[in-house]
Amino acid sequence: MMEIKTRTKKWGNSIGVLIPKEVVKEEKIKPDQEITLMISTKPITKGRDIFGIMKFNKPTEQLMREVDKEFDFGF
Repeated sequence: MMEIKTRTKKWGNSIGVLIPKEVVKEEKIKPDQEITLMISTKPITKGRDIFGIMKFNKPTEQLMREVDKEFDFGF
């Protein structure tokens, strides 16, 4: 998997992206091949920067109890 930056282009009534030839070659992408794209218009943060961004509607303790109940391994 590889992360690249590219620009969108108008393509009829849609918007398309071009995959650079170096990426096509390295990832061995072929025409009509199904691929997965991760799209973000915001910079992707790494490591500690992402901590604290997610907001939950339930307290952490309640979420942990629900996880424990769902994944009861019998310990």
